[in-house]
Amino acid sequence: MNDEEVEILGRTMAGVLRHFPERYGLEMDTHGWVDLRDFLTAVQIRNRRFRFLRQHHVVGLIETDPKGRYQFDDGKIRATYGHSKDLDLDLPTDGIPDILFYPTTEEESHLLMEAGLRPSDRKMVHLSATFEAALEAGRVRIAQPLILEIDAKTARESGVVIHRAGKTVYTSKEIPNEFLRRSTRVEEELSPDPPKDSQE
Repeated sequence: MNDEEVEILGRTMAGVLRHFPERYGLEMDTHGWVDLRDFLTAVQIRNRRFRFLRQHHVVGLIETDPKGRYQFDDGKIRATYGHSKDLDLDLPTDGIPDILFYPTTEEESHLLMEAGLRPSDRKMVHLSATFEAALEAGRVRIAQPLILEIDAKTARESGVVIHRAGKTVYTSKEIPNEFLRRSTRVEEELSPDPPKDSQE
């Protein structure tokens, strides 16, 4: 596949596996799995450009995805995070970093520090493994995101469940405000006149 086809297929997978399998006539089980053969047939019917699509194309995209957004197992595929549907993904809860990160705005940060983190347009709160990953995620919608740190170690010890959903993405139903703090790195990273050798 060329780069454009990979991008189109990736967007299609994200939409179908996170939000609207029914638009493609597909059935999703309660754990988010969709039959890969059915997915291939549905995409081939909906988009003539993908008549060539085979299992190895989709599996290859899944295995090379840098964020680990998808899984393939026993002839089925699913997204591991980003859903707008209620699902029981049964994701692992081990290997969680002690500190996680969340991008927001200056205005929203005050509300979050009072109310904690709750899902908005998704079913789970999405957290990043590193400051840099949160910064990248935040810049999708905010020019200068403010980054909050989550004391994931203490939160988990207090009963908050956090799942490992991707290579750098973690999810939780809610993070109470007592486990949040404003990152001390944010002013350095987002200063108006950063050093010329700084990396974004």
